[in-house]
Amino acid sequence: MAVALKKLKLSLLLSLFFLVSASSFAKVPPTCRRIECPSYDVIHAGDGYEIRRYNSTVWASPPPFLDTSLVEATRTGFRRLFDYIQGKNDYNQKIEMTAPVVTEVAPSDGPSSESLFVVSFYVPRKNQVNPPPASGIVVGRVKPVYAAVRKFGEFVRDNNVGEQVAALKASIAGTEWSSAIEKSQRGVHGSVYCVAQYNDPFEFDDRVNEIWFLFDVENGRHFVES
Repeated sequence: MAVALKKLKLSLLLSLFFLVSASSFAKVPPTCRRIECPSYDVIHAGDGYEIRRYNSTVWASPPPFLDTSLVEATRTGFRRLFDYIQGKNDYNQKIEMTAPVVTEVAPSDGPSSESLFVVSFYVPRKNQVNPPPASGIVVGRVKPVYAAVRKFGEFVRDNNVGEQVAALKASIAGTEWSSAIEKSQRGVHGSVYCVAQYNDPFEFDDRVNEIWFLFDVENGRHFVES
């Protein structure tokens, strides 16, 4: 009887271990326990990546602009968005901070070292119906979209993002998702990816960043729609 009970306990412990291991990738970033983040469904968990489906939501972005640095472009774009959420909009309305801040990157395919950037802020749920318009800010609803996602920690730097993009590309190569993702990336500016950052610059612990390859399973759609 004692041996059988020990075996049962071991079986339960092993089951719990595998359950935790399988779900660890899908854990909510710590930031999203404090502030609002867009909801999504995980429709597939792969080796080093997951496929999510995001519902239709409203995002705010400055117009696309060129830069040579992802880090500097994100700072520039977010400064404009920070003014927007602090009340510099047509309603003089303050908007609560959300996460993540998403920087979409379209690298140049020519001799120029500049890339095209779009920095986006998820508009909180309570402002989605009537988001404040503002000069110099594009506020638009995004149609449902899929994302292949890879998580990584530490601070986002210009010299570590490329490795993460390459790792995500390698993870999805040959999968059922690869053709839809490639079609979407070819359809806008070229090889497009997004960097999602969940922490503010002064947080040093529990940092969560993600690389997103956004796509539509039917015909590939761009992330930001005005």
